Amino acid sequence: MDDNIIEQLDRIEKMLQQQQALQKTVLNFNETCAFLELSQSHLYKLTSTGAIPHYKPNGKKIYFHREELDQWLLRNRMDTQDEIEQQAADYLINKGRVQL
Repeated sequence: MDDNIIEQLDRIEKMLQQQQALQKTVLNFNETCAFLELSQSHLYKLTSTGAIPHYKPNGKKIYFHREELDQWLLRNRMDTQDEIEQQAADYLINKGRVQL
C-alpha cells in the first residue's frame, strides 16, 4: 500500500513539474526535451546542426523560447486529402485559362 502511494505522489510531482515548464516562456535543455518528447542526444543533434532555434547566452547552457518551439513543431504542414483534391480540381479548372 505504501509503495502505491509513493508511486502516485511521484507521478503527481512529475505532472506538476511539467505544468510549470509549460507556463514558462524560456525553457532549459531538460525542460525542452520533456516538452518536445525528444531524447537529450537528439536535441543536442538538432542544436548542433542549427535545425532548431535556441540561445546560448553565456556560450554554454542552451535555452529555448517556447513560442519558437511551438512554431518549429508546426512547420511543414501536410495538406489533408480534401485540400489536395481541391487543389487538383482548381488546377484543372484554371489550366486552360491564360493568366494576366
